[in-house]
Amino acid sequence: MKILGNATFENYVGLEQGFSEMGYQMVAHVLTLGYAVMLASLFYFILTMKTVSPKYRISSVLSVVVMVSAFLLLYVQAQNWTSSFVFDAEKGRYFLGDDADLFNNGYRYLNWLIDVPMLLFQILFVVSLTRSKFSSIRNQFWFSGSAMIITGYIGQYFEVTNFGWYAFWGALSTIFFIHILILMRRVISEGKEGIPADAQRTLGTIWILFLVAWMLYPGAYLMPHLGGIGPDGILFGEAGVVGRQITYTIADVASKVIYGVLLTIVARSRSKEEGYQEN
Repeated sequence: MKILGNATFENYVGLEQGFSEMGYQMVAHVLTLGYAVMLASLFYFILTMKTVSPKYRISSVLSVVVMVSAFLLLYVQAQNWTSSFVFDAEKGRYFLGDDADLFNNGYRYLNWLIDVPMLLFQILFVVSLTRSKFSSIRNQFWFSGSAMIITGYIGQYFEVTNFGWYAFWGALSTIFFIHILILMRRVISEGKEGIPADAQRTLGTIWILFLVAWMLYPGAYLMPHLGGIGPDGILFGEAGVVGRQITYTIADVASKVIYGVLLTIVARSRSKEEGYQEN
């Protein structure tokens, strides 16, 4: 197999096996769907911002920033896909272009580096912490969130060339991920105290969503090796490439859009209880 350096496995698959019309278009369409959802959600968060009390509105502002960031970087990711692979009429498949830029999931990591701290901060502006200090939780969220993304970003470059380093950086990223889960569980538990019952139920839903959506990311990270280590694995091919991009997109929509909507619902409930009326 030709060596492409520390390129991700999408490029190795595109170089050796190529992609069928269906596989290529599925990735192109799911990437397009991803940034289209972020753009549509941007308008939702802007238009619903005044439905919550000003004291909770910063959460909606952060959702707006997250949507702008996600839209722009996912748009670039989609363009990166279509410019990296060229249709070979003789073989009837899409292959990595001779002079094309390599496909790079790094655009997603750059997006997450911007968005993850803000996503974690958002909930702090909707709930009231009863025992923990706001500044302490915020700083821990920022540190572990950024460290999780940076270590994962480094690890992806070794997913084909050096499985040991790939696993090391992935394991290091997981440590920070577990710390985030512990913090989020604490925030949600404290946040349920003294708020309306419907808001408590929504926070419970947010916790389940958080667990499910954020667990998809490690699965996508490990995708090329889930069916066996290295190029001989059953997912080190078109199915793995398509599966990874679908998984990443579902996780992004759930962890950014649905999460933001649920936080807005909690903020509305608390605003209503406190007597806020939309102008």
